[in-house]
Amino acid sequence: MQIIRIGIAGYGIVGKKRKECIDQHDHLKVTAVCDKDFTDKDLREPGIKYFKSYQELLNEDIDALLVCMSNDIAAEVTIAGLKRNLHVFCEKPPGRNMEDIIAVRHEEKKHENLKLMYGFNHRYHDSIRDTLKMLQSKELGEIINIRGVYGKSNIVTFNQPDWRTKREFAGGGVLLDQGIHMVDLMRLFGGEFDEVLSFISNSHWGYDVEDNAYALMRSGSGIVAMLNSSATQWRHKFEMHINLTKGSIILEGILSGSKSYGAETLTIVYADPDNDKGEPREQITKYNYDFSWLREINVFASSILNDELIKNGSSLDALKTMELVYRIYTADKSWKDKYKICFPEVKK
Repeated sequence: MQIIRIGIAGYGIVGKKRKECIDQHDHLKVTAVCDKDFTDKDLREPGIKYFKSYQELLNEDIDALLVCMSNDIAAEVTIAGLKRNLHVFCEKPPGRNMEDIIAVRHEEKKHENLKLMYGFNHRYHDSIRDTLKMLQSKELGEIINIRGVYGKSNIVTFNQPDWRTKREFAGGGVLLDQGIHMVDLMRLFGGEFDEVLSFISNSHWGYDVEDNAYALMRSGSGIVAMLNSSATQWRHKFEMHINLTKGSIILEGILSGSKSYGAETLTIVYADPDNDKGEPREQITKYNYDFSWLREINVFASSILNDELIKNGSSLDALKTMELVYRIYTADKSWKDKYKICFPEVKK
């Protein structure tokens, strides 16, 4: 039986959660981890080597690398893993800025035999997968518009590290950290958006990263998307409405470790404007379990074991999603000028 030996760079909450999924796969085994905050008092599992730096980790005999590190170093470690001839799975975002993901893709092109995947975890939720199937079936016709809100009550929640409030480490605020998931899903459902208008604000929390981003976008086919990514959403919220020519799809709540975004539900609305008087027939599905993390790791493993193309979470997905995030940032001229945000030319 082929065993893929894995090293995890960054062994905090996310790194440990990824290990739980790896442990459930017959062909994956964690053999080494690193974290700068390890101490001699930490409980350590037998059979796993522990290091304080990713450089030490990369000296180990491993086949694949999981990067669960802060935005300022994620791209650096990903590139180092590729240079070490390792398959790499990296959490979102791919870095602090466009330059980071462009540099990663430049290195990736030198290693066509390696798999590189990014953790856009929301794509693997049951409600998202079912929505995509419904859209592809055309049962509800064509998309007219998409409206999304993804918000929490602060930049830093659930005992996250405070580097998220510092531009030099994070690169951006709530849009880059959390809203990037909603941006990615809008791309998944609606395609690429060419026109972008935005307002970006840090007027409430006062950090040098945004606490609100408001965007209005339009695709070449005429789909309009509206987004609010917020760190002043006092009741945590994940909500997306997709309106189509024959009905609507409503996504509410998302199953997460914090359990603070409510039940994950999918509502299918079947429009009959001649007869329903604005109260159409609805079908509601509630999802009680979250298999997204396990699915995502299984896809990464299968891409290595079976030499499969990564369809969700490729470096091109990461590039396109970061590109749209940066279009939102730079569409607000005052924000672009204040923080000297540049939008580099992207060579496909």
